Amino acid sequence: MEQVTVLGAGLAGCEAAWALARRGIPVTLYEMKPQRFSPAHKSGGLAELICSNSLKAARVNSAAGLLKEEMRRLGSLLLECAAQCAVPAGGALAVDREEFSRLATQAIEGEPLITLRREEAADLPREGIVIVATGPLTSEALSEKILALCGGGLSFFDAAAPIVTRESLDWDHCFTASRYGREEEGGNGDYVNCPMNKEEYDRFVEELVAAERAPVHSFDARAPKVYEGCMPIEVLASRGHDAIRFGPMKPVGLKDPRTGHRPWAVVQLRKENREGTLFNLVGFQTNLKFGEQKRVFGLIPGLAKAEFVRYGVMHRNTFLNSPRLLEGDFSFRGRPGLYFAGQITGVEGYMESAGSGLLAGINAARRLAGKEPLLLPETTMLGALSRHVSRYEGKDFQPMGANFGVLPPLEEKIRDKQRRYEALAQRALEDLAACCKASGEPLTHSAQGAEGKESV
Repeated sequence: MEQVTVLGAGLAGCEAAWALARRGIPVTLYEMKPQRFSPAHKSGGLAELICSNSLKAARVNSAAGLLKEEMRRLGSLLLECAAQCAVPAGGALAVDREEFSRLATQAIEGEPLITLRREEAADLPREGIVIVATGPLTSEALSEKILALCGGGLSFFDAAAPIVTRESLDWDHCFTASRYGREEEGGNGDYVNCPMNKEEYDRFVEELVAAERAPVHSFDARAPKVYEGCMPIEVLASRGHDAIRFGPMKPVGLKDPRTGHRPWAVVQLRKENREGTLFNLVGFQTNLKFGEQKRVFGLIPGLAKAEFVRYGVMHRNTFLNSPRLLEGDFSFRGRPGLYFAGQITGVEGYMESAGSGLLAGINAARRLAGKEPLLLPETTMLGALSRHVSRYEGKDFQPMGANFGVLPPLEEKIRDKQRRYEALAQRALEDLAACCKASGEPLTHSAQGAEGKESV
């Protein structure tokens, strides 16, 4: 059998290797940690989560939830891991990130058909099937080989939010609640809310905008190009005094129990681990210097004495000009048997990256079996993201995460947004089933929805 190699054991690489092994194909999986770490990675485990512990909405009638449901039905490994280490997060699927990595590592190491090699891959293998899933922080040596093959690439800067301890919060100035009291979605006060009045907000914004920022590492000589989806809080605040009050600090759907009224602004903290001992500041990706983070974020009511177990960091992400280079099955147009997967392709988000790895692994296996590639309909979330990566026609290709805007409109116009989303999800799962049946690709039908009921 032809040799199969997967480079990178992050989310995309783990899904790709698992998809191949589950189809009876031996695969060699390369991971440079712990021999070498990227500027953002800290753990030696596989599938390490960096920016956040949230895998976004769990409801099937949401874009992120639909994406995960499609992946479940296609046999995702990481969603099995996530289900075992989920932490309360309202209507979202959030995980204990250390346990998540441990479970993924355990599964990969325990699979007889996967050979895990803990060493850096400095070049692209010249023989066999190769899936490149080295992520947005690909090592310099391999980046040079990829860019030489592709004729150039693009880059943007990504930022991560700080994490604080629960015991260091001042509970006289914060309260637990989910927006709109969404108990029906599992929201039993899973978020800690730090409300602000107008004076507190005004002072906070002034100090935030004026705070000293950390220098960007010299990964790239050009000025940083910040991706909108991970905009540092201080950059967003500099766009206008009320910009963050209509963004991550929006107070809608919340009532301060001390006043009985909606606060002027609010900072939300989300559980970082199952035990609920750690919380991350939602939407507070930042590139402020560590001392400035402690000073400025200490102005937030409830965080005056907060203990930071991780400060926010900023690092470069790199992605290909994929519409010029990749097909819809994530194969490289200039070299048969070469695939790319993960954020390097221009999908944005944890599950989006994992989903691209899943599809790359499935299609590599189909290639070895002499089958046509599995090209999902663009009415599915995975199919729409694959289309964005391979057939984007605009002038400025940018990363894309799951959203209903990438799906074709319904034939019937439905004004009610939730009913429209439900119809889009229903159509997607029906079309996924029909496509897989026609192509002979097995589906898992025991997937459960966000509330433990059979999915749409």
